[in-house]
Amino acid sequence: MPPPQQFGLTETRPPLAAMQRPRFNIPGLNPAPANAAGKISSTYDLVESMRFLYVHVVKARDLPAASAAGSIDPFVEVKLGNYKGATPVHAANHSPAWHQVFAFSATHLQSHLLEVAVKAKDLAGAGDDLVGRVAFDLSEVPVRVPPDSPLAPQWYRLEGRRGEKLHRGELMLSVWLGTQADEAFPDAWHSDAHGAASPQAVASTRAKVYFSPKLVYLRVAAIAAQDLIPHDASSRAMNASVKLQLAGQVRRTRPGGPPGSPNPMWNEEFMFVASEPFDDPLFITVEDRVGPGRDEPLGRIVLPLNAAMPRHDHYGKPVEPRWFSLARPGDDSPDRKPDHKFASKIQIRMSLDFGYHVLDESTYYSSDLQPSSKHARKPSIGILEVGVLGARNLIPIKAKDGRATDAYCVAKYGPKWVRTRTILNTLNPQWNEQYTWEVFDPCTVITVVVFDNSQIGAKNGGDARDEHIGKVRIRLSTLETDRVYTHFYPLLALKPSGLKKTGELHLAVRFTCTAWVNMIAMYGRPLLPKMHYSQPISVMQLDYLRHQATQIVSARLSRAEPPLRREVVEYTLDVGSHMFSLRRSKANFYRITSLFYGFAAMAKWYDGIRSWRNPITTMLVHMLFLILICYPELILPTIFLYMFMIGLWNYRYRSRHPPHMDTKLSQAEFTHPDELDEEFDTFPTNRPADIVRLRYDRLRSVGGRVQTVVGDLATQGERAHALLSWRDPRATAIFIFLSLVVAIVLYVTPFQVLMVITMLYLLRHPRFRSRMPSVPFNFYRRLPAKSDLLL
Repeated sequence: MPPPQQFGLTETRPPLAAMQRPRFNIPGLNPAPANAAGKISSTYDLVESMRFLYVHVVKARDLPAASAAGSIDPFVEVKLGNYKGATPVHAANHSPAWHQVFAFSATHLQSHLLEVAVKAKDLAGAGDDLVGRVAFDLSEVPVRVPPDSPLAPQWYRLEGRRGEKLHRGELMLSVWLGTQADEAFPDAWHSDAHGAASPQAVASTRAKVYFSPKLVYLRVAAIAAQDLIPHDASSRAMNASVKLQLAGQVRRTRPGGPPGSPNPMWNEEFMFVASEPFDDPLFITVEDRVGPGRDEPLGRIVLPLNAAMPRHDHYGKPVEPRWFSLARPGDDSPDRKPDHKFASKIQIRMSLDFGYHVLDESTYYSSDLQPSSKHARKPSIGILEVGVLGARNLIPIKAKDGRATDAYCVAKYGPKWVRTRTILNTLNPQWNEQYTWEVFDPCTVITVVVFDNSQIGAKNGGDARDEHIGKVRIRLSTLETDRVYTHFYPLLALKPSGLKKTGELHLAVRFTCTAWVNMIAMYGRPLLPKMHYSQPISVMQLDYLRHQATQIVSARLSRAEPPLRREVVEYTLDVGSHMFSLRRSKANFYRITSLFYGFAAMAKWYDGIRSWRNPITTMLVHMLFLILICYPELILPTIFLYMFMIGLWNYRYRSRHPPHMDTKLSQAEFTHPDELDEEFDTFPTNRPADIVRLRYDRLRSVGGRVQTVVGDLATQGERAHALLSWRDPRATAIFIFLSLVVAIVLYVTPFQVLMVITMLYLLRHPRFRSRMPSVPFNFYRRLPAKSDLLL
């Protein structure tokens, strides 16, 4: 087990433009002029400048024939030292067009000569024929820095092997030196990312930006039905229920009443998660339960989601229910003309609730809290910039295959997902990619995960699961504005074998506030949109809807090109965080106990005062108390002044870096292996019966202790209720008689005198104090509770 100090942050001072004075100077950018450097820093000032040699192969024309049939299957091969890239082959084309960009990292240049060769593919496998080539000396390559316009490609006459100009064949291309700020960078073929990748896997290595689909809650209420016709002529009473289905989401009502009636009533409401552009319709089926597990359809209707009333807030007019005719059983066509002989109808109330925020993350570390409605969204308050610099000391994921790790990063904040390019076969990748997000709420969290790209060299057709390496969360409210945080964040992986450090991720983070007044006002506004409070959704229903939302997001992003795979989305969104874990239960228990440390410290201080351990301090407390009794108007100002002084004193001890994953708080360092095996078990379990029995007994033991604590809390509350309930007639009589005496005393005695007497009694010297429990405590302990009524 690694020592605890290996799990901490490491602050760094990389040569970033944002940390330099003046800000626009970037060291090491040559031979670009100074004004060009300023243009780079305006976009990429949180990452180190990386130089690339870009080759844009556009097209060719008038290529000579390479076969006896007079045709040619051309492609272009770009070679720089030991790095080589090629375009796709165009069959039987003398004037092909490729429009492909190649990017060679300037830090790994092994030659001063760039060779671009046009070759003819030999389908017989005897070897590709050289048609012609164009060579460039790197010392003469121009430098381009955005926002300069793209470099115009030019036609170059092809040369032979000995450098002679050919009579036929020209190639249009452009060559320039640039940085990762170039707009050609994301879609380019990279020598450090695509050199060893197959053409099929190249797409999965590119840097891309994704957006989650817009999600909306669909509220459907099944109210009643009329004139239902049974599917057979038997005398059996109908037991009708409604089945609602939206894509893969299925909900059912209870059987409607009265039993056997052809006009049942349900009055049940369900919520679904719908995604724009609302392609999936809502299927409503009225079914009759004819036996265990057997349901016969009585009628069906298919409703498009545009039939639902949109609701952007809770102030609008209520949604009116509507009657819909049910189609005959077995007719699945939504365009079927109504049959007037079939008069069964169903009453449905539908609405698209745009005023909610569809939760696909846990509310404790959510990155987006905006409502689905664009009209209800607030303006942005700032900008979040993250520079993914690199990583170090990653674990070799593909050691069995003789490779290191093919790592890439995914960052999510709000609906925007970003994915860096994949760096092949290295344990210390350097990405140096910068991304920007709009911030609408400072109390949100950005999540950055690191994965190994298993599509590189996959033997099963690209279906291998990408393996996660680690995760980093950063809460924006813990960041100072306009400050650049550069740290190595530990990447931790909790697996059945235990906690393991899998590397360190180097990030540069800056939060810039553009609307200070709005940001300060956000701290007084509700965390979620207003509809979450005016029409709250139950906790159990929220969990179900969150699961459906994550399934929709992962399915939609996995269909992108390149796909953001399902395991990446689920790991980023912490899909399994709601499952039971004894380790998390322990962590939450210790979190609760830590909250009482302050109260315990105050109780210890009070005990020291009333025990006269330090007579001088006790006398000062007596004097302060007498002053506050004589001048009660000073009590509240004194309390708030004391809190102000405490906050001012703690300012010097504030955290200098963002909080990160705490292994001690998570109870992850010394967790028993069986507890971790239980945490990573599937649901339902697939473990042997003896192991399940052992865990069940352990859970019963833990549940027994929780049950005892809950019972004790209930007992104390029931004793307080018994004071006036006359369950113990003598105790209640004593209490109400003493209440009358105390009321008379309080009426005739000044309040200050009572407070002085009470405080002097509580702070009396230990010589005048008994070790036995007090009379009120003994009286309260004797009050009855309902624990003796339990079976």
